[in-house]
Amino acid sequence: MAAAERRAFAHKINRTVAAEVRKQVSRERSGSPHSSRHCSSSLGVPLTEVIEPLDFEDVLLSQPPDAEPGPLRDLVEFPADDVELLLQPRECRTTEPGIPEDEKLDAKVRAAVEMYTEDWIIAHRRYQHLSAAYSPITTETQRERQKGLTRQVFEQDASGDEKSGLEDLDDPRHSSGSPEDTPRSSGASGIFDLRNLAADSLLPSLLERTAPEDVDRRNEVLRQQHRPRALLALYPAPDEDEAVERCIHPEPPREHFGQRILVKCLSLKFEIEIEPIFGILALYDVREKKKISENFYFDLNSDSMKGLLRAHSTHPAISTLARSAIFSVTYPSPDIFLVIKLEKVLQQGDISECCEPYMVMKEVDTAKNKEKLEKLRLAAEQFCTRLGRYRMPFAWTAVHLANILSSVGQPDSDSEGERRPAWTDRRRRGPPDRTSSGDDTCSFSGFRPATLTVTNFFKQEAERLSDEDLFKFLADMRRPSSLLRRLRPVTAQLKIDISPAPENPHFCLSPELLHVKPYPDPRGRPTKEILEFPAREVYAPHTSYRNLLYVHPHSLNFSSRQGSVRNLTVRVQYMAGEDPSQALPVIFGKSSCSEFTQDAFTPVVYHNKSPEFYEEFKLRLPACMTENHHLLFTFYHVSCQPRPGTALETPVGFTWIPLLQHGRLRTGPFCLPVSVDQPPPSYSVLTPDVALPGMRWVDGHKGVFSVELTAVSSVHPQDPHLDKFFTLVHVLEEGAFPFRLKDGVLSEGTVEQELRASLAALRLASLEPLVAFSHHVLDKLVHLVVRPPIICGQIVNLGRGAFEAMAHVVSLVHRSLEPAQDAHGHCPLLAAYVYYAFRLPGTEPSLPGGVPPVTVQPTTLARGPGRPASFYLARSKSISSSNPDLAVAPGSVDDEVSRILASKLLHEELALQWVVSGSTVREAVLQHAWFFFQLMVKSMALHLILGQRLDTPRKLRFPGRFLDDIAALVGSVGLEVLTRVHKDAELAERLNASLAFFLSDLLSLVDRGFVFSLVRAHYKQVATRLQSAPNPAVLLTLRMDFTRILCSHEHYVTLNLPCCPLSPPASPSPSISSTTSQSSTFSNQAPDPKVTSMFELSGPFRQQHFLAGLLLTELALALEPEAEGASLLHKKAINAVHSLLCGHDADPRYAEATVKAHVAELYLPLLSLARDTLPRLHDFAEGPGQRSRLTSMLDSDTEGEGDTGGTINPSVAMAIAGGPLAPGSRASISQGAATGSRSGCPLSAESSRTLLVCVLWVLKNAEPALLQHWAADLSLPQLGRLLDLLYLCLAAFEYKGKKAFERINSLTFKKSLDMKARLEEAILGTIGARQEMVRRSRERSPFGNQENVRWRKSITHWRQTSDRVDKTKDEMEHESLVDGNLATEASLVVLDTLEIIVQTVMLSEARESVLGAVLKVVLYSLGSAQSALFLQHGLATQRALVSKFPELLFEEDTELCADLCLRLLRHCGSRITAIRTHASASLYLLMRQNFEIGNNFARVKMQVTMSLSSLVGTVQNFSEEHLRRSLKTILTYAEEDVGLRDTTFAEQVQDLMFNLHMILTDTVKMKEHQEDPEMLIDLMYRIARGYQGSPDLRLTWLQNMAGKHAELGNHAEAAQCMVHAAALVAEYLALLEDSRHLPVGCVSFQNISSNVLEESAISDDILSPDEEGFCSGKHFTELGLVGLLEQAAAYFTMGGLYEAVNEVYKTLIPILEAHRDYKKLAAVHGKLQEAFTKIMHQSSGWEPQRVFGTYFRVGFYGARFGDLDEQEFVYKEPSITKLAEISHRLEEFYTERFGEDVVEIVKDSNPVDKTKLDPQKAYIQITYVEPHFDTYELKDRVTYFDRNYGLRTFLFCTPFTPDGRAHGELHEQHKRKTLLSTDHAFPYIKTRIHVCHREETVLTPVEVAIEDMQKKTRELAFATQQDPPDAKMLQMVLQGSVGPTVNQGPLEVAQVFLAEIPEDPKLFRHHNKLRLCFKDFCKKCEDALRKNKALIGPDQKEYHRELERNYGRLWEALQPLLTQRLPQLLAPSTAGLRNSLNRASFRKAEL
Repeated sequence: MAAAERRAFAHKINRTVAAEVRKQVSRERSGSPHSSRHCSSSLGVPLTEVIEPLDFEDVLLSQPPDAEPGPLRDLVEFPADDVELLLQPRECRTTEPGIPEDEKLDAKVRAAVEMYTEDWIIAHRRYQHLSAAYSPITTETQRERQKGLTRQVFEQDASGDEKSGLEDLDDPRHSSGSPEDTPRSSGASGIFDLRNLAADSLLPSLLERTAPEDVDRRNEVLRQQHRPRALLALYPAPDEDEAVERCIHPEPPREHFGQRILVKCLSLKFEIEIEPIFGILALYDVREKKKISENFYFDLNSDSMKGLLRAHSTHPAISTLARSAIFSVTYPSPDIFLVIKLEKVLQQGDISECCEPYMVMKEVDTAKNKEKLEKLRLAAEQFCTRLGRYRMPFAWTAVHLANILSSVGQPDSDSEGERRPAWTDRRRRGPPDRTSSGDDTCSFSGFRPATLTVTNFFKQEAERLSDEDLFKFLADMRRPSSLLRRLRPVTAQLKIDISPAPENPHFCLSPELLHVKPYPDPRGRPTKEILEFPAREVYAPHTSYRNLLYVHPHSLNFSSRQGSVRNLTVRVQYMAGEDPSQALPVIFGKSSCSEFTQDAFTPVVYHNKSPEFYEEFKLRLPACMTENHHLLFTFYHVSCQPRPGTALETPVGFTWIPLLQHGRLRTGPFCLPVSVDQPPPSYSVLTPDVALPGMRWVDGHKGVFSVELTAVSSVHPQDPHLDKFFTLVHVLEEGAFPFRLKDGVLSEGTVEQELRASLAALRLASLEPLVAFSHHVLDKLVHLVVRPPIICGQIVNLGRGAFEAMAHVVSLVHRSLEPAQDAHGHCPLLAAYVYYAFRLPGTEPSLPGGVPPVTVQPTTLARGPGRPASFYLARSKSISSSNPDLAVAPGSVDDEVSRILASKLLHEELALQWVVSGSTVREAVLQHAWFFFQLMVKSMALHLILGQRLDTPRKLRFPGRFLDDIAALVGSVGLEVLTRVHKDAELAERLNASLAFFLSDLLSLVDRGFVFSLVRAHYKQVATRLQSAPNPAVLLTLRMDFTRILCSHEHYVTLNLPCCPLSPPASPSPSISSTTSQSSTFSNQAPDPKVTSMFELSGPFRQQHFLAGLLLTELALALEPEAEGASLLHKKAINAVHSLLCGHDADPRYAEATVKAHVAELYLPLLSLARDTLPRLHDFAEGPGQRSRLTSMLDSDTEGEGDTGGTINPSVAMAIAGGPLAPGSRASISQGAATGSRSGCPLSAESSRTLLVCVLWVLKNAEPALLQHWAADLSLPQLGRLLDLLYLCLAAFEYKGKKAFERINSLTFKKSLDMKARLEEAILGTIGARQEMVRRSRERSPFGNQENVRWRKSITHWRQTSDRVDKTKDEMEHESLVDGNLATEASLVVLDTLEIIVQTVMLSEARESVLGAVLKVVLYSLGSAQSALFLQHGLATQRALVSKFPELLFEEDTELCADLCLRLLRHCGSRITAIRTHASASLYLLMRQNFEIGNNFARVKMQVTMSLSSLVGTVQNFSEEHLRRSLKTILTYAEEDVGLRDTTFAEQVQDLMFNLHMILTDTVKMKEHQEDPEMLIDLMYRIARGYQGSPDLRLTWLQNMAGKHAELGNHAEAAQCMVHAAALVAEYLALLEDSRHLPVGCVSFQNISSNVLEESAISDDILSPDEEGFCSGKHFTELGLVGLLEQAAAYFTMGGLYEAVNEVYKTLIPILEAHRDYKKLAAVHGKLQEAFTKIMHQSSGWEPQRVFGTYFRVGFYGARFGDLDEQEFVYKEPSITKLAEISHRLEEFYTERFGEDVVEIVKDSNPVDKTKLDPQKAYIQITYVEPHFDTYELKDRVTYFDRNYGLRTFLFCTPFTPDGRAHGELHEQHKRKTLLSTDHAFPYIKTRIHVCHREETVLTPVEVAIEDMQKKTRELAFATQQDPPDAKMLQMVLQGSVGPTVNQGPLEVAQVFLAEIPEDPKLFRHHNKLRLCFKDFCKKCEDALRKNKALIGPDQKEYHRELERNYGRLWEALQPLLTQRLPQLLAPSTAGLRNSLNRASFRKAEL
């Protein structure tokens, strides 16, 4: 083989392009791992090396764009407006900005205010949204683009709808006669029917004779109409998992909210209404023991109640009238309570006393309690007037939120009237549809709104007011046996609504009381947003100005204070100085009061010297705070009783908290001493802890007042490290030295050291404030890098420290937000900072007159007073930061300093610091490299835009040293990726992606050639590492991702220089040029190297189309046979290409066809790649070896293809052995053999489909002229592979049908796979015959044959369906709609390509073979499931082909003609009119063409007739009605064809049509019996018999029958059909020639089956073998015979008839020997060995394991059965069928046919008496029969097989007694034996055979006894002689023979028949015979006992003795009976005595 291969190879060298040779070698010699890797492109640069790219910028400069401005011109260069600066106004939630108005803000606040107001600045890439990274193709976008598709019409979808209504009206089933004798419908009636039919419309210009070119042109135009623009929009979207390039722009930073709940307070009503009540709402988290929201104050009092407080209230601000609040919950948990506290005006008496009336009085008793109520009201009025400004605690309750959210789905039963405990009582509204499942009980969003009525309140207890007590109560509340339930409640009704907050609620106030947009009308009652105090840390940056302080007094201990201090209240004031007038109105009002107040009081607890408080004061901190600002607390005693001389309130103590200390805000818990005296002057800067002289303190200066301050501020970080850092930076900016810091004083000398220390300490800052102030921190760090501070006139370079600090800050922020990272590991918060907030630092003082400022720092973006927001910054006259020599504005700092100031650029500094950084910092930076890369990119972009350098040539934009840093950086990061890939794969992946994104971003900004060189360097690094890598697949995966990200650049097409022509290789070596001249098949001149290199991954291609080259090279390497980790890499590489192509399809820039053609040029090598990968693509078309279907036809050098000698090429045999529809042509052996050895890893079905769809995309969009050029340059084998590829495309995208989408269930799929597996097993080893049957069984599987797929997801169709099984009807409709369009478009693209190939090869000398192959592909396309639209075009192409090259069909290969006829006929029977129209036109032209060549069209006639037969036999839902219409249409054409009026053509057509019509009529009958397999097979059998005179058709029908049998699992019958077919062919071959090795005809097959002789009917008078069109099928050849025999053997094997296999091979082996086909012979002998081995294994043992069949006699009685009435058949049923089963089956079947209560099964086997039957009923009699053999036969039928094969006689016995019972006593038991003979021997080509002869015998009781005894004796003998012996079996038989209790056993028989000698001398013989039987029986018993003794073990000794004793008794009893002698036995027999042992003398009862 190797030598031959070498020979072929040497032979090829001189006629193939060198590149092709290399490919060939690399593919064929894949033995050496290096071959394919290292030589593949014509320039000799191996694919593993990256070629030096062209210098991009130079190429663009040297080639001025020649195209007109427009889409094509845009491909050449990036658009001018590619990068731009966007100012995006920062979104402000509120209508007012909410920032302090004060002019004189300090630096810190000013920085904050600036930061929260400046606009976002975005360096925007204008076209980036077109890149796959930002607008990915997803299933949703695909769905969008698929809207508006037209539904393609498919036959298989149409067929379902019209099933009914096609049958004749009167139900013909009732008279289904046996088809044996009904004559074929007479021709006359058929003609009459056909004449009266209506024809379909004719194709208008069909009969005109037009020039072929015009036809082609017209077809082309029609094909291009209404085609979808985007092929890939029809294919499932690319795999999301692979989309490494996917990214989204971060969301702009927004204020953080949790899940928001809206709570509305509707009403509060008590049993008695005597005074105003005030409410407070807040959320508490019991688990965290934390109050998680600020308070919301509400007032639901009636106006009359509010009136009581007139004296104290000012006009209330509208903001304090809110009754609804929005709470935000970041961490929802089941432990959150909504706590409601009620307060009332202070009055005399403790809380219990004050609650008493509320608890006792009921509303119903109002009249009864009138006086009491009056009294209470009066008292209340007095208290309100006097004490109206003080409150007291009253009652509280809580609502468990989780209960509401989880039980909202339940129906509400409780009405308002019911009183239930507070936390369970609720009413709700809203539809009852939502039942929340366990896991979202804790989501506070999307629950159903609920209205609660809270009825029970608990009175407050003076001693238990603190939060700690509240948490205890709440925890207790959740217990079922809550203590609170035992308390007496205060009854009231509070109604509140709880619902999820709407997206943008109207009338909303922020926590600062600013109006939140939208706020339609300022007078509307507002809803308040309640500030959250999150239960745990929340990491979110501040985005707006907020500066609030909360004061929580906890407790006061005045127990040691002398004097009257009992009713205590605390007054809080915010003091800006020490004078009482300096109290600022910054305390927020509560409800129904003014918005802000200067002081506020805590509620009073009556007579309590150490009260606890639950109060919360909310203050707005002023923007400018000084050291003097402090909180002042004054403690008062309030006297409740008006006593003369006593003031209302008496101050009893003072304390205070200074709020600023060293510039830091003081917050946290305090325990303060309280002074008795007023504090002295200038107290405010000291704390109360300082013992001031001359002051008296309560409790000796101990802390007695506990209070906590909490600030919520976006100005004060409240973290010492951050505070210090900001302070230092601001100090430096202000230059305000000396400055006091903590305890020291900062001078200019120490500040640098402090700053460095502070930078290093930033990493110690706590996370929450660090994240909150991350924008500030990062801004300041950037500022320090770019604008180093000047200290003492020296510039201090802090670059390194700042860079390190930045790295640490970024790490910390990342860590805090780990869960929120995106797929690339980016922290969204940092990404948003870079994208929106980061700007190049600078300051911009506002100049008078609003002139735009011009300053040295060019990069300021703060809005000047007169500058509009949209001011386009690139045009502002700022000065370049990198060119300090530009004009400097007058009045600026001196030039030198400004130059230095301006010289540092962030990106340069970052790159430099990164390159030189130390290891720890570098590690931190690497972890988050993406951030620094993005920062650099944005800095570079801003630098270019603001410096107006976007117009500079790219090579001059950045200095060389910066680019060197970048190169070093990329190199080092690339190396990190490679070194870490095995240690920390995740980091390596992230780094790899970051690097790729960075390079991709650079492509938009810097010299692109430079970036390409970086890419190349990176590739080289990878390549070096690959050689030593332990697991190269990982590296390759990373590299693939890297390439994929690079290719996702929005200007990817432009980057590939699509419009510059490829430069051919500079000097091709002479050898190349000399060999090329002969290599081209179709053009005489040498192929154009330019074209060739465009279609190969050649040097020039990879050099010019650099990125596309990289991508396709990755694909090529992944597809190499030896590639590592192949299937994963296949998938990745193919996906990458697919995703890009999808992007091109969706990209509006490439919508025009010309532009798309240029884009497609970047992918041309894909065609060659796919072509070379062909052997490893998933084979969507069926059959082994089919991959190289067409290649071999064209591969002139393949061995064994020549016609030398008489050898058979096995591949040809294989193809021929396929059934009439076998799609494949000859497949070359060399191909087949080699694929195994160099197969590499096959591609999965999904990858293969995706690769093929990409190939189709290229074919669809590439320039046709270019494809034509290329096709012309291909060698024949390459062209063959290309056609194979197209073939595979058709198979891969074949439409599966709506039904398939509906019933993709594994069952149908698995069934067909099993079927296939069984047949494969049978055929395995030869390239076996592929029968029609297998194809059909496969076609029933929704997805053709997926070989190794067992319900895997990977097959695309299931991929979509299996994710969610329950698809809606619409989704399935949509899927089938898209699938239909994809199938149609794919097929049309293939058709276009075939047309191009035909154009190319028109003139070549090799055209026959190519055209044959093309036609095969066209035929395949016509044979698969196609839409009407495609079929119109496909049939048009087929007509054009046939008219241009008629010799293809009529001279060469009959097979093509046969296939074509079959396809056309199938379409003629279509239900879709358009398809029928075109198909009948094609068929008509085919006949005409054949006629014109030779005045008759015998060949087409023959083929059409055969095709019709095979169609009818195999296609399930074949519609004869529609086919008749087509026949009529063809008749009409013939009548209208003027050109052929004078010939016999029309007449011949008419004959043919009527003949076809007749066949059709037969098939209608078959249709009726579709459900009745026996009847159907009988019909087929009859039709086949009708064709006795035309062997081709008989053969076709035999094959149809075989197919049907195989489908039903009757393998033996299928085999018989094949044997008959082979015998038929043998007869025919014997007529032709007399060959020694061929069978002589049927006779040779007698050993296989005696039935075969019926095929010998072909005699010379019927058939002259030379007549045109007779026996022309491929089966009537030696190869055909071989194929049929092989199939017969395969079926025999499947049926377990191994002995018959041997007989078949006896006929086959001589033929193979004559052909010297040793490969086949080896296989055959292998199979024989298997067969014999199986026979050996299965014939040992008591009962053989093979079971061949069970036989039943079935008789039909009754007029209902028509022709079947009184007919008897023997049915062969599958092995081990029980009588009940067959009777059930037949009963069910006929009941369905005749109706209920008509069919009766006759239960016995006695003869049926017709007269006693009901004429209205149908009777079936079923009897089990056994094969019967005469004694002489048994000599030959030795084995089990012999006794089950070739059976013609069957026996059944019926026991009876004279009085009519079946069974009786021994002496009256008779038996009737019935023998049946059949027409043919079983197994036959059908499973039921007619009974032709029947005879009966009756046995007398003594004869019955003789038979029984003989049987017993035989059993004993068998058990004794069995080898190996079976003791159990032996003992069983013995027990049955000698056991004492055997009923009707041997002893009883002897006693009945042998006791006395009979009187009738006729019976002497029987008497004697019985005696002899008994003697024999005793002898056998003795033998058996002896044997048993030898076999048993000691444990069975006793048992054996018992047996012997029993035998002894039996022997004794029998002895006297056996010894009598008959007196006349020796006398001569009388004349009348018959010989009862001779079967001929039986009394015959013939029927």
